[in-house]
Amino acid sequence: MWCRGLLLCLLALLICPRGAEAVECRNQDWQGNRYSVCEVAPAREDLRLFLYDPGGAPYGDFSALQARLAGKGQRLAFAMNAGMYHDNRAPVGHYLEDGREIMRVIPNAGPGNFGLLPNGVFCIGKRRARVIETLDYQARRASLNCRHASQSGPMLVIEGALHPRFLPDSTSRYIRNGVGTTAEGDRAVFVISRNAVSLHEFASFFRDGLGLPQALYFDGNVSRLYAPQLSRDDWGRPMGPIVGVVEEGASTQSAALDRP
Repeated sequence: MWCRGLLLCLLALLICPRGAEAVECRNQDWQGNRYSVCEVAPAREDLRLFLYDPGGAPYGDFSALQARLAGKGQRLAFAMNAGMYHDNRAPVGHYLEDGREIMRVIPNAGPGNFGLLPNGVFCIGKRRARVIETLDYQARRASLNCRHASQSGPMLVIEGALHPRFLPDSTSRYIRNGVGTTAEGDRAVFVISRNAVSLHEFASFFRDGLGLPQALYFDGNVSRLYAPQLSRDDWGRPMGPIVGVVEEGASTQSAALDRP
């Protein structure tokens, strides 16, 4: 924008909406695989978890959540499925939304990826977001002050190390999604693969491609992304927990569908 005079420039900065800067999304290739990456600064953005609407029904998809937010004059800047769930879309593990616990912590091993210990919890606090190993979360829960939390598994990266059960030559490959965080919790990085990848490849991207010391697996085969910057509004089977960034101002545009 061309401004005449310093005063006009300062005024433009004050009134210009910052929605375009809310979430930074990009496509990134790494070691022969393709990923979509969205970065969020929890101190600046309204990062939340969503599961049930006011009537008690699971949102299930991004459009239902967007409709609810639009009714309050808000919009989604970004969203992704955020944890494993049962057929009725209730979370498999611990789930906390706006301070209310809907499902307790599950600390023990079990079947499937969720029970492949160590698993972890994605914790959203007032100004920080962190991925924390489940037993560590249990021990420190009172001091963490999580406003929202979703347990999933397995951990992908634990204190800079890949999950010990991941095999470099694994043939199990899916579209996968998850989240990684910095040690300080000042940045949450959400990733969905754009081609089928193994858990070892996926975890390696978080640690070596993005330099993140902690990362958590959300799901595979049921992985969805809403990212207007990338013209993505994925559809498919109904989801359980959803993580998203909320902005003030009803959306006036709908993203084009990109079905990976």
